[in-house]
Amino acid sequence: MKKFIQWSITLLLLPLLAGCGNFGESSLSNHITNSSKTKKTMTTGPSKSGQYSTLLQDGKYHVSPIAGLTSSSDNENNNNLQAFETGLLAISKKEYSPDKYYFQEGKLISAPVAQKWLARKSDNNPQGLNPTDNGEKDPNKRNPIYLQQLLEQDFYTQSEKNYKLSGVTIGLSLNDIDYYRKEQYGSTFETKITDSQRADHGKKMANEIIQRLRQQNNLTQVPITIGLYKQNVNDSLVGGSYFAYGVAKAGQKTITDWSTIHQQNQVLPVVGNEDPINTTDADNFSNFKNTIQNYFPNLSGVTAQTHYEDGTLSGMVITINTQFYGSAQISSFTQFVQDAANKYLPQQPAIEIRIQTVQQMQALLTKDYNNKQYNSHVFTSY
Repeated sequence: MKKFIQWSITLLLLPLLAGCGNFGESSLSNHITNSSKTKKTMTTGPSKSGQYSTLLQDGKYHVSPIAGLTSSSDNENNNNLQAFETGLLAISKKEYSPDKYYFQEGKLISAPVAQKWLARKSDNNPQGLNPTDNGEKDPNKRNPIYLQQLLEQDFYTQSEKNYKLSGVTIGLSLNDIDYYRKEQYGSTFETKITDSQRADHGKKMANEIIQRLRQQNNLTQVPITIGLYKQNVNDSLVGGSYFAYGVAKAGQKTITDWSTIHQQNQVLPVVGNEDPINTTDADNFSNFKNTIQNYFPNLSGVTAQTHYEDGTLSGMVITINTQFYGSAQISSFTQFVQDAANKYLPQQPAIEIRIQTVQQMQALLTKDYNNKQYNSHVFTSY
């Protein structure tokens, strides 16, 4: 997939590591290791699908030390975590072309530093980016936690056999609702954060982070891109979305020009009294859903995650939960699903259809953006 793979919540690392069997060896400079010693590195082979080649250290994928760190365990939703990462990669591609840059998960911000930044500012923690606790317990009077998570992505260019750090992207995951407890193990309360509050605090934090990073000798002249992400509520079946990003060019210590991002995510069928983002898309999915449910009576559920860019449907992930296991049933059903998808689902967006039981994936159908042809695979075992 092309554009949609950037957003798909499960396939991020697959395209990043595509072509791992084709390695190129070179000398890894201290731009990466921050040490005087030189190490060997490898890169995954070039990808034809617009994805990054990845730098591997000693043949191993580098995992960022801040991956998964959050300011509060109360504000967690796996859909948020996945959409946060894949969406940041899409922003990175706007500034650092996969044709020129190599990707590596961030290593400039350490775990202890990230934990300080994610915490509240206090006498004991002057590095905290979240506001000081004002002692209030009322949802409308307390200072909420705005920043929930940090994410770093690093990008390198190659000069002969050396790799040089040439770009950094930082994601700031900002709460829509700050869930908190008035006492340990007590009930959970909510403080709603407005869009303007989120944007103002996010941009202020972004500039503070840039100024801190500029103090590192190897980052004084490296472009730094910051993406601002709005988390979805905890009980949502779909992740949040990015609403702005900006770039501090070489030597700049602040972002003065922010670009607005118009993204929306929604689950179909819509929940409660929520209105569909696009009625036609919702009706098309409903027709698809009804058709396949009439084909096999023992389907546990059919849902879709939809992703909109500038008001246009750009991606859809459909999950079909089944209760049958026979190979003949699965193969027949997969073909029927493909026929129904061609008939009812729109042709433009990238689409992924997962057919699964509680225990395992049974089949997968995928279609690229602006492509009519579905590829299908029925999983088997011996």
